[in-house]
Parts: sequence; structure tokens; C-alpha cells
Amino acid sequence: MSYVITGNPGVGKHTLTKEISKILHLPIIDINDTAQKFGLLEKSEETNDVNVTKLEKLIRGKISQPVLIVGHLAPYVLSPNQIEKVIVLRKNPYDLISIYKERGYPKEKIKDNIGSEVLGVILYDAIIRFGVEKTFQIDVTLLSIPETTKKVLAAIKGEIKTEEVDWLTIVNEKNNLKEFFAY
Repeated sequence: MSYVITGNPGVGKHTLTKEISKILHLPIIDINDTAQKFGLLEKSEETNDVNVTKLEKLIRGKISQPVLIVGHLAPYVLSPNQIEKVIVLRKNPYDLISIYKERGYPKEKIKDNIGSEVLGVILYDAIIRFGVEKTFQIDVTLLSIPETTKKVLAAIKGEIKTEEVDWLTIVNEKNNLKEFFAY
């Protein structure tokens, strides 16, 4: 069985996956790299759209042995029977804003990604796709890479439970809902 590291852009998925791969001696499948390599990314001004149906077929064919899979599209392109555990990395949305600005994301892309993190969209979609028993969330906001690696390995081994993360309450308390959501 394989393991998944997922979460919104900027939470540290790729850095962490490289560390976990070294420790578990598992090859990495990068969902975004696969989509790009096979021409499944359709770039527009603000976003990169992906043909998830084609990508799902491609990824399915690549998983013939245990692997470590990384990418925010995991809940949309992986089958539950291929996956042992899914680790959803979460990061304080206010910390993500500066990461997105450094990356040069347009305002709409920042707003969309922050809204997704605040609402826990990837976590929700992972639970729906893989089940609550296989899905773990870890707040990486104040953690170093070694600390995050230790927590992820503990989650994989079943030594810890999923963490509670509630960014919506924090954003609401700061009266910033309108900053991240159109209503």
C-alpha cells in the first residue's frame, strides 16, 4: 500500500515528501509533475486546470508497488484501495499569504487557495474519497521539517491521531471573512 502527502500549495508537501521518502525508502510519484509531463495541464491567466480523469488513469498505472504520492490533487485522482494513509498538511492561512505573494500568485489565486485552507477543502475531499480512518491532518504552522517528519511518520505508524485544525474560527475572530470569501 502507498501513502499520500497532500494539502494546499505552500504547506511544505514536496520538502516533507523527500524526507519521508529517504526514511521509508519509497519512490515518489509527484501528481503535478505527472500531469505536466503528459500534457494534462491547461494553463490560463490565473490557474492551471487539469484533466483529472486522464490523470487518474495515468496515476493508477504507475502504482504497482508501494510508493509515496505527493500533490494537492490526490483526493481527485487516487483510488482508496491504492492508499494506506493520507496525510493532509495544514498551515495557518495568514502564513500562507506571504508564501503565495513570494511565489507571485495573482490575487484571485491567493484568495482561492486561502479560502480552501480556511475551509479545509482538501481535508474534506480526502475524507470523502479515502475515509476518516485513512485520513490524518497535521498542523505544520510552527513545525520545522524534522518535527513535521516525526509527526508524519508517527501518523503513518498509527501512533498519533488526526489533529484538530480550525482556521475558520481564527479568520472570523479577526473579522477577515470578506477578505477571503465573496459574499
